[in-house]
Amino acid sequence: MKLQLTAACALVCGIALRAQTTVPVSQQVDLSDRSAWSELFDGKTLAGWDGDPKVWSVQDGSIVGSYNTPSGTRNGGTYLVLKNLTPASFELKLEIKLEGEKPDSGIQYRSYLTPPRPDPNPPPQDPRWNMGGYQFDVHYLDSWTGQIGENGPRARGILAKRGQMVKAEAGKPPQLIGDLGSLESLGKFYKLGEWNQVYLIVRGHEFIQIINGHVMAILIDDDATQSRPSGLIGLQCSGPGTLKVSFRNLWLKEIE
Repeated sequence: MKLQLTAACALVCGIALRAQTTVPVSQQVDLSDRSAWSELFDGKTLAGWDGDPKVWSVQDGSIVGSYNTPSGTRNGGTYLVLKNLTPASFELKLEIKLEGEKPDSGIQYRSYLTPPRPDPNPPPQDPRWNMGGYQFDVHYLDSWTGQIGENGPRARGILAKRGQMVKAEAGKPPQLIGDLGSLESLGKFYKLGEWNQVYLIVRGHEFIQIINGHVMAILIDDDATQSRPSGLIGLQCSGPGTLKVSFRNLWLKEIE
């Protein structure tokens, strides 16, 4: 089967399919490059963001979401929502660190606010800060980090696991069309409890998720019945017990 890919996707695929263990640090995203990029966080306040003040704060120049509950206690989970911006095609770069018992986080994109699903087990999620849409997953479970998921009403769940290039079309299950590396080998590039660099490319129907200079997953979403052309960006804080998720150096570049 021949694949027709855009130049951007073909370039990133080429990088991914080369020996990923040899990518030098100099080829990672330059966080100091700010030409044509917009700063999403001023390092001091949550201006421009909306979230539960009991969960989200600014600490040492980072956005921090945290819970401080006994081990095993179920927390509601919530999102910090970037206000007044619904980009279509864009690039997003940031750093993220997960700490604690079982932290669950990620970056929502092309997303929307939606009531949480009914859940008989307290505590409930606050509907003011619950999101549906695509997610760049970052999780304490090694096998989840880097995958492309979708949550919310009529969500399709996991669309591309780490190491997969997937194409979605209407009326068909998502189809694996290429391998980027094994789940295990790519997982070695993510460091739980340390700062990790996230780079997200969203162009038209193509989504490319990169961690620490290594392509984790690619989705081509040609399902017009499910795909979203634009939407909100958000940061997730979830998981049981005491945990902390931190974000810094958040920059966005919209693409015409």
